[in-house]
Amino acid sequence: MNNLKTIASIFSLGILLLGCADENDDDNAAVTLNAGELSGGPFSFTVDGEPDMVSGIILDDTNLTGSIQGYVITDDEKNILGLPPTLDAVEGVDFDTAGAGSCYIYHITYEEGLTGREVGENLDDLAGDFDLSNFIVVERSALNAGVLVGGPFEFAVDGVPDMVSGITLDDTELNGETQTYVITDNAKNILGLPPTLETVEGVDFDGAGVGSCYIYHLTYSGQLNGLEGGENLENLDGNFNLSNFVVVNRNALNAGVLSGGPYEFVVDGVPDMVSEISLDDSELNGDKQTYVITDDAKNILGIPPTLEAVKGVDFDGAGVGSCYIYHLTYSAELEGLEAGNNLDGLTGNFGLSNFVVVNRNALNAGTLNGGPYDFVVDGIPDMVSGITLDDAGLNGDKQTYVITDDAKNILGIPPTLEAVAGVDFDSADTGSCYIYHLTYSTGLEGLVAGNNLEGLTGNFGLSNFVVVNRNALNAGKLNGGPYNFVVDGVPDMVQNISLDTCELNGDKQTYVITDDAKNILGVPPTLDAVKGVDFDGAGVGSCYIYHLTYSVDLTGLEAGNNLDGLSGQFDLSNFVVVNRAALDAGVLKGGPFEFIVDGTPDMVSGIYLDDTNLTGSNQTYVITDDAKNILGLPPTLEAVEGVDFDAAGVGICYIWHLTYEGEISGLEAGKNAADLEGSFDLSNFIMVTRKVH
Repeated sequence: MNNLKTIASIFSLGILLLGCADENDDDNAAVTLNAGELSGGPFSFTVDGEPDMVSGIILDDTNLTGSIQGYVITDDEKNILGLPPTLDAVEGVDFDTAGAGSCYIYHITYEEGLTGREVGENLDDLAGDFDLSNFIVVERSALNAGVLVGGPFEFAVDGVPDMVSGITLDDTELNGETQTYVITDNAKNILGLPPTLETVEGVDFDGAGVGSCYIYHLTYSGQLNGLEGGENLENLDGNFNLSNFVVVNRNALNAGVLSGGPYEFVVDGVPDMVSEISLDDSELNGDKQTYVITDDAKNILGIPPTLEAVKGVDFDGAGVGSCYIYHLTYSAELEGLEAGNNLDGLTGNFGLSNFVVVNRNALNAGTLNGGPYDFVVDGIPDMVSGITLDDAGLNGDKQTYVITDDAKNILGIPPTLEAVAGVDFDSADTGSCYIYHLTYSTGLEGLVAGNNLEGLTGNFGLSNFVVVNRNALNAGKLNGGPYNFVVDGVPDMVQNISLDTCELNGDKQTYVITDDAKNILGVPPTLDAVKGVDFDGAGVGSCYIYHLTYSVDLTGLEAGNNLDGLSGQFDLSNFVVVNRAALDAGVLKGGPFEFIVDGTPDMVSGIYLDDTNLTGSNQTYVITDDAKNILGLPPTLEAVEGVDFDAAGVGICYIWHLTYEGEISGLEAGKNAADLEGSFDLSNFIMVTRKVH
């Protein structure tokens, strides 16, 4: 047999096998078979890929009996691995291919009919006439890389070279043709292959950065594939053995753990220092130490060297915001550690602790509740009530209230809510006021009536504001008109006039009628009274109807006075116009006419009346001489054109159109048009000249 079956388990069972061989001898005591005695060995080989054969085995056949002879090779559990027929065949077996373990070589003699003598069977299952000799042991040892002693090593990655020392190799059981050392990371990636321990101790582990390294001793025979930097130990292919490993932990710089805070300060001009801050340095490392204070964007504000220096920092001077206190450990060559730089810009070997927060809070004036308030500026005192201050977050040494206008100009500084409640906002005239609560520390400047809130300087906080709206009196809105009347002796009253009162306010109400120069003609108290006014009696012109709202102490509200002379708290609505137009007789067009008084009738023609603006219930035409003496009253243009002006003799005539209302006196032939009385209007005239030939 040229190859042995691979052995899965290796146990030394030599004594057991000897015992089993003795039992077989006892079982066959009645048989005269004798397998003889083997001498030679024991043999010890290393499973390293190189062929391993036994030699020098001798069979003492002095007492040998049996008709059939052979050899049996088993593992340490008596499983039959091979049945070489001769010693030469035994010496041709390559025991390296069987892997690590123990093999046993027997000589066997037997008679026909023996069963169980097959590869894969067990010696204990042989049945028939046979005898086994003693056995020769063949030990197949695995490659052994020895045992590394030393470490573990703990280094800080700080830019300072870190070498291992004191590592030794226990080579008591070391075997293998080729030896080396292997350094890997924690994923078994090969980082280096130093050939000797001296080379291992020359490796600078600081340069590998943070992590863990593993140092192995490696022994191998023949060709070993995959043993290169960048490869992985799991991919080695060949006959090799690895020792245990020595761990090299490459730790980051550790700045320790800060305890204390968070701190809550009020930026109020009073120094604020931290206290009871401490550093747990149980795992601290690094050549150099300091503290760093940053803002919340990691901008470096200061670099106090010690905790005492940190405790001396006045955080009030940093203004509102948050600061972070770190402990920093570092080695040489750290760059960027300067006030004004950013922590994220540090380069080099360093470690930062956790941070302690210092919150620098603004002054808080609390929250005002109440309002808004809506008052009418009407001469009656208006005070606020029901205002409260929610002081849940209130801070600051000094407190007051501030009242401003809508441009933040300071009107008053009442010290308490009771003082605020005593302020008469009616006296501030129309507009809006704002009530604030103010908290501040010493050194506040600009808090003076007449100044502006925007000009305050120092440490202070303002609450929200409560609005006080000081509304002007509102007389509402009049709807109706304009009204256009003709002054013709017929009463003219306004109708469909109304008052929109949705924004109306004021204690007292009335209506006012003026002429177009705001002279007061009447003060009717109600709309019904307004509707009872006869505007025809006011003659030609325009009247204005207002609604007026006012409070006590209004002066000047009398007929004959002028609206501009009113004095006190009041408001006027819009006005409704009442136009009182004169009667309009229209415009006559045509002529002039010239006739010769020659006994031949002379009539005008082509005259017409432009009645675009004509008003009046009664119409007629009037013919006068040039002294306005009435010569005739033709009622129509047709009648005018029927008059024979030749009969009037030499002279001048005037043709007029007349419109009138009601009774008119003096409208008779022989009277003079200048003496007419009543409501009437004369148009322009057309001249008719009567000449002598």
